[in-house]
Amino acid sequence: MMTFKGEGRGRRPPVIETIRESLAKALVEFYPLAGRLVMGSDGRMAVRCTGEGVPFVEATSENDIVVLGDISTINPAMLRKLVKHSDGAPTILEVPLLTVQVTTFKCGGIVVGIVMNHVLVDGKAIMDFMACWTDLARAKPPSVLPFLDRSVLRPRRPPHINFPHHEYAPRDRRPGHVVDPQTKPLVYKSFCFKPHTLIQLKKASRITTHNGSSIVPTTFEVISALVWISQTKALGIGPHETTKLLIAVDGRPKFDPPLPSGYFGNGIAWSCAECSAGELTRNPFSFAVRTVHEALATITESYIRSAIDYVELNRVLVDCKGSACCISKWSQLHFYKMDFGFGRPFQVAPAMVPDNLIVVTSRSRESDELVVSLGLPRDAMDVFSKLIQHELTLKSKF
Repeated sequence: MMTFKGEGRGRRPPVIETIRESLAKALVEFYPLAGRLVMGSDGRMAVRCTGEGVPFVEATSENDIVVLGDISTINPAMLRKLVKHSDGAPTILEVPLLTVQVTTFKCGGIVVGIVMNHVLVDGKAIMDFMACWTDLARAKPPSVLPFLDRSVLRPRRPPHINFPHHEYAPRDRRPGHVVDPQTKPLVYKSFCFKPHTLIQLKKASRITTHNGSSIVPTTFEVISALVWISQTKALGIGPHETTKLLIAVDGRPKFDPPLPSGYFGNGIAWSCAECSAGELTRNPFSFAVRTVHEALATITESYIRSAIDYVELNRVLVDCKGSACCISKWSQLHFYKMDFGFGRPFQVAPAMVPDNLIVVTSRSRESDELVVSLGLPRDAMDVFSKLIQHELTLKSKF
């Protein structure tokens, strides 16, 4: 969801019409979003381009938009009111591929809430759609058009697995370690990482490579390592049990040549860092950072092709349920560049965090701070919060 400041201009009905009309035009190019999911005879889901369209909801609030406060602090009870969910849909086949809700506030502020069906697209693909949509809203030619041929990522014939794919391997499912929102309701929290703190974390975890050279890890690597350690401790995973960190990686630039511009689909690959919980929690922080760094480095074209073939032969999906730590980097998506003609968004944040997924976002357009949001059972969240706050306080003193 994206928030746009109103600056006391009152409600702006023409703006809503512009958003609606430009959405209709964008769907001409990105027409799969106006279709519906079906199950094919081969057991695979496909899009039937029925042209049924995208649900579009208009809502109003008698408050000024400041009532939302800092939306980077996830508050599902409040923020879910700003997006139209398909609650109660019997299966994912009944969930629209895209739903849009536009909420206007008394001050003229606007929230554009979007729900996308991940079966069809990933974050990069929805960004391409948004770029086209906002271009059309400003009466400009689309800067991005979709590349709809998904055969570029089809399995090889015959399939050939070149690497182990632990991102799909079954994990320990002992009841005490499984994060199941149906049996253990989740509480959601967000944690803000200031630039100074991130610099200190990076200084404290320089990576020594196999040839003896030293490199500074990325901001995302140190955040991922810290969150992985903290969640492993919070869930009480035994020292001899395997713990995994799964990171969603945009696979498009990993190909040579890269996937065609505007590739519309799921181009995500999953890196998998794993070790025993004892190794992770008892070694210096740099051990976890190096493990994350090395796992990310494995995501190459060859690895992705092998993963596609592995899925083809085994008909499995990455399973983020249970004790694995799954993380996605929203901060690299260009939401803050989106302009429907009344300025760029002030804040962008998920209305809620999917179960068992950790999301990293930018706090606002005007801030360099990053926000980590997740849900855990209350007892685990209490431990996780103390661990993260300890690190944030410790590093802020340097």
